[in-house]
Amino acid sequence: MTTEPHSFPRRHARTQRFTLGAPRSFTVAPDGSRVVFLRSGSGTDRANSLWVLDTEEGAERVAADPRALLGGASEDLSPEERARRERSREGGAGIVGYATDTAVELASFALSGRLFAAELRAGTARELSAPGPVIDPRPSPDGRHVAYVAQGALRVVGAEGEDDRALAEPESENVSYGLAEFIAAEEMGRSRGFWWAPESDRLLMARVDDTPVRRWWIADPAHPEREPQLVPYPAAGTGNAEVRLFVIGLDGLRTEVAWDRARYPYLAHVHWSAAGAPLLLVQARDQRSQLILAVDPDSGATRMVHADEDRTWLDLFPGVPCWSPSGQLVRIADEGGARVLAVGDRPLTGAQLHVRAVLDVSAHDVLISASAGAEAAGEAETGQVHVYRVNELGMERVSQEPGVHAAVRAGEVTVLVSAALNRPGSQVQVLRDGKPTRTVPSYAEDPGMSPRVTLTEGGARRVPCAVLMPRDYDGDTPLPVLMDPYGGPHGQRVVAAHNAHLTSQWFADQGFAVVVADGRGTPGRSPAWEKAIHHDFTLSLDDQVEALEDLAKRYPLDLSRVAIRGWSYGGWLAGLAVLRRPDVFHAGIAGAPVTDWSLYDTHYTERYLGIPAEHPEAYAKSSLVTAEGLSSPAEPHRPLMVVHGLADDNVVVAHALRLSSALLAAGRPHEVLPLSGVTHITPQEQVAENLLLLQVDFLKRSLGITTP
Repeated sequence: MTTEPHSFPRRHARTQRFTLGAPRSFTVAPDGSRVVFLRSGSGTDRANSLWVLDTEEGAERVAADPRALLGGASEDLSPEERARRERSREGGAGIVGYATDTAVELASFALSGRLFAAELRAGTARELSAPGPVIDPRPSPDGRHVAYVAQGALRVVGAEGEDDRALAEPESENVSYGLAEFIAAEEMGRSRGFWWAPESDRLLMARVDDTPVRRWWIADPAHPEREPQLVPYPAAGTGNAEVRLFVIGLDGLRTEVAWDRARYPYLAHVHWSAAGAPLLLVQARDQRSQLILAVDPDSGATRMVHADEDRTWLDLFPGVPCWSPSGQLVRIADEGGARVLAVGDRPLTGAQLHVRAVLDVSAHDVLISASAGAEAAGEAETGQVHVYRVNELGMERVSQEPGVHAAVRAGEVTVLVSAALNRPGSQVQVLRDGKPTRTVPSYAEDPGMSPRVTLTEGGARRVPCAVLMPRDYDGDTPLPVLMDPYGGPHGQRVVAAHNAHLTSQWFADQGFAVVVADGRGTPGRSPAWEKAIHHDFTLSLDDQVEALEDLAKRYPLDLSRVAIRGWSYGGWLAGLAVLRRPDVFHAGIAGAPVTDWSLYDTHYTERYLGIPAEHPEAYAKSSLVTAEGLSSPAEPHRPLMVVHGLADDNVVVAHALRLSSALLAAGRPHEVLPLSGVTHITPQEQVAENLLLLQVDFLKRSLGITTP
């Protein structure tokens, strides 16, 4: 299938959803003189360079250009690096990540498996001789060394390339040092496996042994001559990797960190700063209890700093736990029905805010990301996320305009990244003492369209919704409906940001009223809202139906022609909709759906549905492939398209194949669209483009929509 070169699907794919060319990954020097960031050269350029902004003069310069450093050669990524990028959903190229010393004078990064360092004041970069392929290089706080991982070994080299050596080498092919295991990177938000001491004389180092993890084969059926890839995958109810932690000196001498790993096997978070002893957050397998531990780096002994318990589950939050400069524990907790920021023993926020992340902790305040709490939220606040400064005296909102905001801060300088409904992309401002002084320009392409979107609420539960109409809509004619949700944990789709609604608007322009609904289980409202789906994912479907029926009272929606599409959890939700509620949904597109939750990973699935052997009823109710999953009135059977990447190592293609087999056995018509060589994300330009076009064709055929 071909289309005109400048169609939205082609531009959307070529620009990676209009993200290429946008600045990202900011680091602020402690003295506020420099802001370091990544940015590619244009809205269609995948290769990121490392940039430095002089905040006084406003001048930018390139500190490292991947094309110059590689001499024009193409990148060669190791399987380990590809896996890391898949876990972080990284679709870019060139320099996709970097780390700096404390002064933000030296940066290190891996490029095509080779080790590089950049002098950020001078704006020069050099290669350091190192055995590869290099993964996750990080300078010591004093800038004198760089630690990195190569072939499962944690190594260290001098900042000038001298005295490269291994600190710890794997004892077997199943062991690695200094890397995060699969579920830490995929589900816990922990993408790293080593941490420098503030004094730069030693490190904390994770040792991962994948021996207990069940092995799966990931094959490429389109290339039968290629060997399948053997991957360890910790499916729900099966063995996890064994994770241990060591303090290791630059001489290689190591001391094991001791805690009750049998009771708390998950190492979820590590923090080591000059403000206190290293902190660990360790979780029980059922994620209903966790400990914050302080480590004695000399002996490896730990002491409990704080303990949490919850009858459903305990969430993990970016930036915490950590120490404040005065040595108080900073954490986010669910207390009194609200998600609050606590410093020491005192909550500093209440029900008015739903705290999402800690962005920075200074001697004077804590910088946080938060949305309006359940008691304070209203339709006017739908989809907004703001940055706040909080201390014992109160709070101040740093971001002013309606939208979605994030920030990075050091000293008196804050980099504020802001998205809004009324403009494309994100605006990046450099604030000093809270006042804008500079902007960081974006090279991202303008999408060439503005979503015609209304943010509202639907149903008695006030489900957050986005309603999109065709841009040329006359305002009266009832339109066929396309529900376009994610609908699950960690996946807020109803946001006050322009680019978040571009694909939904494109579908709307094909003749649909598009509805995006964030029901129970999605983030952003309250702990009770998020935890309502405990042991029952199907509540997500109930909320989609409730929102749809209520919106139909206010908008001209044709409820005789309703379709639903989604990817991953949203793909499961789309499949569930047409199988369980054919009275409401008349067609569905299930992209990379989790059809059998016993095939998904431990940390995610067991948090919500429990251990399979202990809660088989929860898995059966939420499955698409069990007898209960397929139970619905015999007629009508609604059209369903199942789309899946054959190289997906997160939601493996077995999900789609088992669903297809179950549907065939039940005599239910359906279509399967296999994507050869595609993982859980679809970075291939032609695949991403044509996938949108094929979905529209399927929806129009299924709903009986004729195209003029």
